[in-house]
Amino acid sequence: MKTTSLLGGALALAIATLAGPAFAEYPEKPVSFIVPWPPGDLEDVLTRMIAEDFQAEYGIAAAVVNKPGGGGGPFPGAIDVATADADGYTIGSFVPAVPVIGHEIGIDELTPEKFDPIGIFLTYPFVIATSADAPYSSMAELAAYAKDNDVALGHFGDVLTPTQVTKAYAANAGFEWGSDAAFDALDCNTLASGDADVINTTLQLILPCLDSVKVLVAVTDQRISLVPDAPTIGELDPTLDIALWNGLFVLKDTPQDVRDKIAAVAAKTVMSERAQKIAVETGALVYWMNAEDSAARIATDKETVARITKILE
Repeated sequence: MKTTSLLGGALALAIATLAGPAFAEYPEKPVSFIVPWPPGDLEDVLTRMIAEDFQAEYGIAAAVVNKPGGGGGPFPGAIDVATADADGYTIGSFVPAVPVIGHEIGIDELTPEKFDPIGIFLTYPFVIATSADAPYSSMAELAAYAKDNDVALGHFGDVLTPTQVTKAYAANAGFEWGSDAAFDALDCNTLASGDADVINTTLQLILPCLDSVKVLVAVTDQRISLVPDAPTIGELDPTLDIALWNGLFVLKDTPQDVRDKIAAVAAKTVMSERAQKIAVETGALVYWMNAEDSAARIATDKETVARITKILE
């Protein structure tokens, strides 16, 4: 009897040991949120809030890891997520370039499509802006001026949505940029120094000098509250109606219960008072779009990006 009990206990212990890892409750170890940009911009600030709340909710360390890719795009950070395990411990905080075109530009680690959205939570208040003394005050006036004069464009990287939109607008409006260059920062100094005549940037970065710049257009799907007179790009050219957003992404094989736990925290965070305060102060849209609606938005954006690509061919 005693021997049987010992054997039974040993067998139960062995089964528990083997089964333990398979049924471990997520999360049980530190979680990383990969932001493929330097610290300080909107996606970084909001993702840090999500990480803080994730840690508070689940009692597990959660941190933002910044993996800037410079003017070449956000792919170093995306590759980190793509080559991690599909277990929810490495989460990407990505702009559209990663899930929309990342798998189509010859990057092996991102091909075929690797990511599913947990949810989209931010639309950047992206604008096309110039100095207050520029000899044009609208995109139509800029187009007319640029047909006879060189205008230098500054942007965050050629593969990113605002850059593609700006170049496609020029093509549709019948002018060419005199030159263009990628910058790690596009702010008041970029225009004041003459490094670029026109810049694609977030409104947040030029708020300190808003009285000395002109916002020509918003690359958003609705007008920005802080510059309500600036039309959206879709108002000027419906074929280019697209916004630059940011969302949380995981690998396609990530379990649904893991996705749900990430989404539950993120949705609560971005609708919190402190997150919505950022929206009021910067003109950004801060919200929660669930996985299904985010996937539909990405599908529509893919069609728009394909149209833009044809314009730029």
